[in-house]
Amino acid sequence: MDGLHTSPLKAPAIEIVDLSSEDDSDNKEKRDDNPDDASLEELEDGEDDDQLSMYEDMLDGMLDRSKWDEEPVDTCTVEESFAFRKRLRLVGEDEFIAETIEAGRISAKKLCTAFGIKPPSLLDGQPDHKYYPLLGLGITRELSKRVKLPEYNTIDHAVDLLKKSSNIIVLTGAGISTSLGIPDFRSKETGLYSQLEHLGLSEPQEVFDISIFREDPSIFYSVAKDILPSTRKFSPTHAFIKLLQDKGKLLTNFTQNIDNLESHAGILPEKLIQCHGSFATATCVECGYRVKCREIYNDLKAGRVARCDRCVRTLRQSKPFGIKRKRSTNGANTNKKKRQSYEDSTDDEDYDIVVAGVMKPDITFFGEDLPETFHDRLVQHDKDLVDLVLVIGTSLKVAPVSEVSGFLPAETPQIYISREPCQHIDFDIELLGECDTIVAELCRRAGWNLQHEMMRDDGVDVQLEKGYESRYSFTVKSA
Repeated sequence: MDGLHTSPLKAPAIEIVDLSSEDDSDNKEKRDDNPDDASLEELEDGEDDDQLSMYEDMLDGMLDRSKWDEEPVDTCTVEESFAFRKRLRLVGEDEFIAETIEAGRISAKKLCTAFGIKPPSLLDGQPDHKYYPLLGLGITRELSKRVKLPEYNTIDHAVDLLKKSSNIIVLTGAGISTSLGIPDFRSKETGLYSQLEHLGLSEPQEVFDISIFREDPSIFYSVAKDILPSTRKFSPTHAFIKLLQDKGKLLTNFTQNIDNLESHAGILPEKLIQCHGSFATATCVECGYRVKCREIYNDLKAGRVARCDRCVRTLRQSKPFGIKRKRSTNGANTNKKKRQSYEDSTDDEDYDIVVAGVMKPDITFFGEDLPETFHDRLVQHDKDLVDLVLVIGTSLKVAPVSEVSGFLPAETPQIYISREPCQHIDFDIELLGECDTIVAELCRRAGWNLQHEMMRDDGVDVQLEKGYESRYSFTVKSA
């Protein structure tokens, strides 16, 4: 699993290609008169390689069924989808295709929806064989998923696992801090990314792209105040993780959060891996000078690019303060470098001012590698000890953290706790709702005393979701 060590955090942007504009007659052989008779394997080979590659790029945007604007007219129900996926694993791909597509039992277009794939509009009106490559990718991804352990399905199972386990990995995301008013990233209306359209970026994630930060750090600084933790308070879910530690059950808390609230909650440094760094410190991108983030706090809150004090002192010592260096006009370099909007400027464009390095908070941007401690702890220590995995408040959309679930031993039970389901990983038990509500109810059923000022005594309604054997929704009962 060397990929965990070398994988960068940044994933390539998805490019939607309009396949309907392509002319099948250009540099392609004509298909047989009856292409629907061709096997799925044949249609995935040879002339369809380029098309298959484009479908792979598109697939990530189609898989989350809960995000579809509307259901296609001919769609598998939740119950049908579950049955098809279960049958695929039972009989294998070849027999599954024979029983479904080749037997004429169901169209490839409809069967795609059983694997969470919304048929793209660019294929509207196309013959069914056009959906074969897309279906093939869906089947491949399904078979590559972690296999759910069939013996764990109920809330009681979840509670029993908590009580008997002694080496629990807790993998957390932004959802454990939203009750404190700290926004997550991907929620449709309240997430940070949904509020960044005014920046004019092609993708909102680019605000955390290291190449864009180097080009213009003012973009990041303009939104830093919205994600900068302004409190040392922590949520009931943070308190739950601390309770696991107090009971001697916490192996490691891998957190993707950058608010540093795990430390405030009392999670010990030797039990905590901040996968994406934190706002605790900041480092100069030029000279490497590191400071506590409180030293640039005012700049962060004001949306003002923070400069390196050590660079400033060095510049002042190298020449009298206020003396400008005249830009050369001897013709050797007539191309004037355009000053970025964040750089110090004067009204005299004939002068070039040397500026201090920019301070970058020590959070991991897209395009940067995760800290070595992430890989080392997971591979060299935790993998052979873990007996339970709790994934809380994260959609697991960012690699390589998203790979952790599949990297750990297949026999280790895994429980998922978040507002919305995770479509691309099969967890053993899924508990959906507010994280604070769920962990409080688990503690109540386990007989554990979870204390926090935000805890409420309201009852909780727990319902098994229709069509699932191990997915539950948690809602607070109205008074």
